[in-house]
Amino acid sequence: MKRDPNYVAAVEKAIREKYGELTVINPKSLWDTEKEAQYIQELKDSHKRDIKEEKIELDGVFMSKKLINTKLNRNCKFCNTYSFNRDNEVYLTKYNCCQKCYILHIEGR
Repeated sequence: MKRDPNYVAAVEKAIREKYGELTVINPKSLWDTEKEAQYIQELKDSHKRDIKEEKIELDGVFMSKKLINTKLNRNCKFCNTYSFNRDNEVYLTKYNCCQKCYILHIEGR
């Protein structure tokens, strides 16, 4: 099977016409030492920010301490029972009730 060099040029020309000049140029041609220095500085700043945030391991995943809400009220407002079930956390957070009370009192509305 012979490769036609004119086919590659035709495809490149069609892409240039349809999507613009930036789609067919080499990205390296737009990069210079000033952009490289700015990129490296942004990486360093980002890394410093990540180090400053205190991370906590939760179920095998490291999360920022700011994202964890430890003030979860685990008492259902309808049946007034304390829930140990982790599946009820969604219902307790959003509806302030356990899953059973959600099905009985809220879901049918």
